[in-house]
Amino acid sequence: MFKKIMTPVDLAHVGTLEKTLQCAADLSTHFKAPVVYVAVTSPQPGKIAHTPQEFAQKLEAFAKEQGEKHGIETGSHAMTSHDPTIDLDPTLLKAVEETGSDLVVMATHPPNFSDYIWPSNGGYVAEHSKVSVLLVR
Repeated sequence: MFKKIMTPVDLAHVGTLEKTLQCAADLSTHFKAPVVYVAVTSPQPGKIAHTPQEFAQKLEAFAKEQGEKHGIETGSHAMTSHDPTIDLDPTLLKAVEETGSDLVVMATHPPNFSDYIWPSNGGYVAEHSKVSVLLVR
């Protein structure tokens, strides 16, 4: 049914993504579809990497580690944005197209009052994506 699964990750907060990563791996196994892990960085040095190239290498290593851990086919797709905080939602939508994914599995939080005014990243992606989106709480 699904041919490629995209899973956005924040390399600075991987510990909070275990449920989402497991869900993506389970769906990958079920549908025999590779998972591509997507992360967004800025061109400036950050706490994860000094350059976008180093960031891409760390994301690639993370994807390989997930593949070995879960026994699934994985890949990585690093994106660069001048302001990831502001541009995250449209950048993730662009990544869906660039990776050719037909399912997005991403973490979200329980809705709160502010989500009625400003949607969460997951809510935005689900509302504007042309592909299926599974939000994991």
